[in-house]
Amino acid sequence: MPPEQHQQMEQMLIDPDDRTAHFDDEDYPAFTMGRAAEMLGTTPGFLRSLDEAKLITPQRSDGGHRRYSRYQLRLAARARELVDNGTALEAACRIIILEDQLAEALRINSELRGDEAQS
Repeated sequence: MPPEQHQQMEQMLIDPDDRTAHFDDEDYPAFTMGRAAEMLGTTPGFLRSLDEAKLITPQRSDGGHRRYSRYQLRLAARARELVDNGTALEAACRIIILEDQLAEALRINSELRGDEAQS
């Protein structure tokens, strides 16, 4: 990453009270639509279509611009992968939602099993 882009990304993540507050926050809306599309190698229209399909709902800046988190970019990257391989957008979004729900259920199950083993 060129130094100027790195500096821009750092500035987006800096909180005046805590300069490192958002570096590890997967849900912090750090990326503009243009930057997100560039990072994913896609178009802003593709990101809008994911919003319309209810896969990701980006936060909005005070000016109304979409802002994406790293978590949302991972979902968008998975959607692009599926669509590039011939899956319809709506089906790709449903697959990703189900994958995400399964991962969460497995995480919770693992935590519960860990708690039972410690009892």
